[in-house]
This record gives sequence, structure tokens and C-alpha cells, in this order.
Amino acid sequence: MRDVLLIRYGEVHLKGQNRSYFMRLLKEDIQHALSDMGATITSGQGRFYASGYPKDREDEAVSRIAKIFGLHSVSRAREVEKAWEAICEAAKELMKQELVSRGGSCTFKVFSRRADKTFPMDSMTIARELGHVLLEEFSNLKVDVNSPEVPLSVEIREHAYVYSGEVLGAGGMPAGSNGRAALLLSGGIDSPVAGYMVMKRGVDLHCIHFHSFPYTSERAKDKVIALAKLLAGYGGSVVMHVVHFTDVQMAIYEKCPDNETTILLRRAMMAIAERIAAKNGCKALVTGEAIGQVASQTMESLVVTDNAVTMPVFRPCIGMDKVEIMDYAKRIGTYETSILPYEDCCTIFTPKHPVTKPKLENIKKSEAKLENYEELLNGAIERTETFVVTP
Repeated sequence: MRDVLLIRYGEVHLKGQNRSYFMRLLKEDIQHALSDMGATITSGQGRFYASGYPKDREDEAVSRIAKIFGLHSVSRAREVEKAWEAICEAAKELMKQELVSRGGSCTFKVFSRRADKTFPMDSMTIARELGHVLLEEFSNLKVDVNSPEVPLSVEIREHAYVYSGEVLGAGGMPAGSNGRAALLLSGGIDSPVAGYMVMKRGVDLHCIHFHSFPYTSERAKDKVIALAKLLAGYGGSVVMHVVHFTDVQMAIYEKCPDNETTILLRRAMMAIAERIAAKNGCKALVTGEAIGQVASQTMESLVVTDNAVTMPVFRPCIGMDKVEIMDYAKRIGTYETSILPYEDCCTIFTPKHPVTKPKLENIKKSEAKLENYEELLNGAIERTETFVVTP
């Protein structure tokens, strides 16, 4: 008998000839997540197993595994030989622990899954007979088939696995299995959510942040790096590009109509982001924009913004309202950092009456007033800081 973490994967099991590729990525991600714990990762029929980790760090190991994209859930399990007596003893021990933690009495239900069809008892028989054994052993147990306090499970695979409950994983696809994209990461609530949603589909992220020192502080920059660190907790690591945007921003404010500055800044950001993205093998840009949320996110504004680039722009939050995005941010753990009161370059010098239905020809005329526009963009790219952010 030994303690293991029984790890289930999600939609990867639907893959055909490429399934081994996704399985390899998942196993590598689990190994990376537990690399400092001395854990051994093995794979079996429909499951991964982690063993050899320090018992006093089991909760931490479960938490790390639950953040890995591509995994459905993880359970703390007892691995025993495929013998009825051993299964019963493991179930009794587990139920005894549950009773102690629940004040001496509880309801339960036995679930079973027999992946190894050579085992002499079928799933229904395992569940029925093990339930009988537990009721005879513990007088304070009651069966509840609808809402049991203890869902005790048995899986018959390479060995027999006995466990109670599971921790849901992040789902999605393994990190890096679907290419690379560049996220325009501000210090707000929306863009980290957009980045998470794309990462969940197996996309590696490069994060691009526009920093306008001294108008935005170093604390604002640190806040964005902290957000990137939170995202890295799901994908293993992200590459961070901090663009020094002050010269571009001030030139636009000084030479262009005030009501157009927001759109002009967005176009400049997109143009810079596209060039950084292309240099780093990214195939798309990602933003946290949602239709109608602010002046730069009206349908007309988004069309004009997209005209500045040829690379596809993904907007995972496009149909969400602010409350939905906030709820998502709380769920993934970025909300508290996002609401720290440090402004980004999108919020300083905001015009009182920004244009909400910009016309492309007018915006291009305003851009033409910036005679050194290409020089400004290239200068910002040349001064960009690039580094890797890890959890």
C-alpha cells in the first residue's frame, strides 16, 4: 500500500494519432510542477500517477497539479494490490479517517470503476459489496445515494486505487500544444483573464506591457509583472516584454487631436506588439477588450484598431460584461492584484470626450502628423526589456 496522486486528463483522451504527443506534454508539465518535490510520475491506462513526494507537502502538490492545463482532476489515493481483502482494508482505513474528521458519523456512497476487466467482480458488485463491508464495520455510517458526504471511490486499473473525492483541474489543452501568441497585458482586470483563456487552449504566451515612466510608476510595472507571475502559475512560465512607451505617447498627445488620442495610442500599441510578436514566433495578438466597455472598444473603434496590424487579434472576453470578467478574475486568482491602485499608460491623460465612432481616414490623417512615427515605434521596440517570468 502506498499514497499516490491519481491524475485524470480531459479532452486529450479524444485525440487520435496525435494523442501520444499531448500525453508527453502533460507528463512533462506534471514533472515540472513537482520538480522540487522528488516526485515520480508514471502513466497507466487513462491516468497519470504521482508518488514519492513528501507527505507533508501533499496539499501543495495537489494545488500545483490542479493548475496544469489539460488535466481534469486529481485525487489523493491509496494504491493497493488488486485483491478484495486489500481493497477492503484500504477503504476501512480511509473511512475511519473521514469519520474522525467529521465528528464520528457521516453519510457515504461507494463508486467503482473497473478498467481492468479481468478483475472477477464487476463495478456494481464492487460498489455493493464494499458498501456492505463498511456498514458492518462502522455503526455510525449511513448510505446516501443522492448527496453523500463521503463519495468513496475504487478504481481497478494497474493496481486498485481507493480514494474519497477529487480536486478539479484547470481543463483545456496542454501548455504549448497550440502555438504561441502575444498578450497585451495592462494592469487591469480584463487582459489577465484573456491571457488565461488563451493559455487554457494550449497557447504559450509572450506578455507585452506598455510602460510610460515617469507618468506610470515602477509600482505599476511591478504590478503587471506580478500578474504575469500569476499567469505563469498555470503555464509554467511566460516571456515578458516591457515597452518604454513614453516618447510615443507624448508625441501623440502633443500633435494629434485630443479626442482621437485613445484610438491612436491603441493603434501604436498594436503596431509595436505585432512587431515584437513576429520576432518571437507568435502567430496572433491577444487583448482583453470587450465590445462597448469603453470608448476604444466600440465596434467602430475595434475595426480602426485592427487596421493597424495584419496579424490576427484574439479577444476571448469580447462578449462578456464587466461583472463576468471580474468573477473570472477572482476564480483564477488575478483580481486582487489587478485592482491595486497603480495606473497604467491607458488611463493617464484620458481625454474628456474620446471619439467613440472613429473614421479610419481621419485617424490616418492624424497619424500622418507624426512625421517620425516609424522612428518612434522602432525606438520603443529597441528599448524594450525582455525577461522570463516564472511562478
